[in-house]
Amino acid sequence: MIDINKKVKYAINVLFIAVVGYLTFRILFANREISDVFKELHRANKIWLAFGVLAVFCFIAGESVIIKYMLWLFKEKVPFLRCLKYSFIGFFYSYITPSSSGGQPAQMIYMKKDGIYYGYSTLIMLVIAVVYKAVLVLMGIFFYIFYHDFVVSHVGDYMWLVYVGFLLNVAYIALLLVVCLKPLWSRKMGIKVINFLARLHIINPNKSEKMIARLIRIFDNYVKASQYIKNNLGSLFTITFFTVLQRLSLFMLTWIVYKSYGLDGSSFMEIVALQVMIGVAVEMLPLPGAAGITEACFVKFFEGVFALELISPSILLNRGLSFYAVILVGGLVTLFTHILNVRKYGKDTDKEKQKQELEQAAVDLPADKTQNKEEK
Repeated sequence: MIDINKKVKYAINVLFIAVVGYLTFRILFANREISDVFKELHRANKIWLAFGVLAVFCFIAGESVIIKYMLWLFKEKVPFLRCLKYSFIGFFYSYITPSSSGGQPAQMIYMKKDGIYYGYSTLIMLVIAVVYKAVLVLMGIFFYIFYHDFVVSHVGDYMWLVYVGFLLNVAYIALLLVVCLKPLWSRKMGIKVINFLARLHIINPNKSEKMIARLIRIFDNYVKASQYIKNNLGSLFTITFFTVLQRLSLFMLTWIVYKSYGLDGSSFMEIVALQVMIGVAVEMLPLPGAAGITEACFVKFFEGVFALELISPSILLNRGLSFYAVILVGGLVTLFTHILNVRKYGKDTDKEKQKQELEQAAVDLPADKTQNKEEK
């Protein structure tokens, strides 16, 4: 399903994550015996850690609920477990690609294999992307305002990274909203940019027409997305509500790890506030899984919250559950799904055809089935 070049890139990204993870481990536990590390990890209350596993699962399943809800709006009956499969695949590819760029295209491909129109999957992924980032920014603003002194005192010199994160996230949301709400204008600007870059020979002039054709096909989808959003504002509130719960289920993981060590100096909201700031600071950085910088932020932000000797094992538990475990399970789900698809459809041989299908993404978005019934 994925061409050789992408497989190589994914392999490099996974290797990068593994190397960074190893280096992080060595730095956190420099001059420490492995047996001592495991003793510190073993100190954590297993019941609390079970809640941590549940919280991570709720985070993954939260997106599945949104996917199923939006497919239901399109009168598509898709089992929840299948939506859960799409979520695990999406998070797997998101975590091994810079700025989480690989997750949604992969989800769309696997949805298409299950007979879901690219039109539906494109719209679903677009709405999820906008709301997911918007909720992060809104939560960040909330905690920055109402827990300002606590946040600033613990983040310290890293506040500039949080501000940059706010800027990047807001710019990303603004871009998506402009593309979605003003797709015709955005398409016109996009064509001008391609022609300008072609004149400067920054891109190959011989390929500019093909790029413009692809751009037009993509923005045709956003015209339909714009119409959907304008006509279904009520559903956006429902999706936002689910996304808040989804985000919160992951942000509370640090508090769960905190409680697993019997600590009781900071409140639930204070710990969540710092974890939200980490999300704001690192999610838009062009690093696979924001590996390395996330751990650095955790050490800095929480050094006054966790006991000094518990910072290192707390990072391992937090990232182990929320990141590495998701990569492992998501990778297994992706592999198993790929094997089933190969057995069902045969090995993909026409890569160019597959690429063209993904580029078209939903030009053939069917009319709302409810409207069809009314017309009949």
